[in-house]
Amino acid sequence: MARGSTRPTSRDVAQAAGVSQAAVSLVLGDKWRGRVSETTAQRVREAAHALGYRPNLAARNLRLGRTRTVLLVVPALTTEFFAGVYTGATRVAAEHGFGVVLYPSPEGIGPARDPFASAQAALDGVIASSMAADALTAIRGDQLPLVMLDSDPDGSLGAATVNLDIADGVRQVADHLLAQGHRRFLHLAADVASWTFEVRARELAARLAGTELGTVRAPISIEGARTAAEAALGRPGPRPTAVVCDDDQLAAGAYKAARRLGLRVPEDISVTGVDDLALATAIDPELTTVRLDAELFGERGMRALLAVLKGEAPEAGDIPVHLVVRGSTAPPPA
Repeated sequence: MARGSTRPTSRDVAQAAGVSQAAVSLVLGDKWRGRVSETTAQRVREAAHALGYRPNLAARNLRLGRTRTVLLVVPALTTEFFAGVYTGATRVAAEHGFGVVLYPSPEGIGPARDPFASAQAALDGVIASSMAADALTAIRGDQLPLVMLDSDPDGSLGAATVNLDIADGVRQVADHLLAQGHRRFLHLAADVASWTFEVRARELAARLAGTELGTVRAPISIEGARTAAEAALGRPGPRPTAVVCDDDQLAAGAYKAARRLGLRVPEDISVTGVDDLALATAIDPELTTVRLDAELFGERGMRALLAVLKGEAPEAGDIPVHLVVRGSTAPPPA
């Protein structure tokens, strides 16, 4: 091809490799096995690399009826956790020539309007957090492949589910506090109707059976948590010695409530969270919390959707989580 001419074409690659355009299409579409030899495939790849050839994905996708676009539906972006999920998903998507459109559900819950003229025509699939599940009705219809994140695998709307091992995270928190000697607990629970929070409540109750465990619900916000925790901790009678929070923002609210009541963390009351957001090390003392790998979560969600699109079984097993012990927990006061 002459220097300075237009971008190389598959015909140029075929001529350079001494093969047909059909062979080039098979090799660069990764459909050559059993149809052309390994030697021929390598020659085509080398010719494409030398010429700087890139397939015209738009034209190919138009022929295939595919957009190579995925929608990631998450709750309203109030923390960096879902930004991490998006980062992980886009990393894997890019490796396979896909793009990811991020769509925060209004208020994190409730129905959403279709962000496209027709999502079924504009998308190849959807990845959605269970916290935003109500947003799917208008977006997905009944036609698009769906992978659910943080969703009950026995009752999921999706063709596959990807979960963090949140139950084990709760067990790690409970075991840590029990080992320190705590026997009076307050569960500061997220006031969100979602499977992941139901799991946390159920596992905590099971692990702390035989102790004093109270529960108060709060919206996932620092001020909402402060109000709820201050009311609960200020009640007459024996005060809880540990506050187990569903989220790091709730934990920050518990800190504020404790200080308003003249309580020290952790000398008078221990506090734990879930997520390990940047917030966890910004507050003082730094927060004992369950670290969730948001980027790995997004990666696994995208890999699961790619598997569904290929008719393959996604990777099984929940993503491990682990407790990060910092300065917000200590043995209860004598």
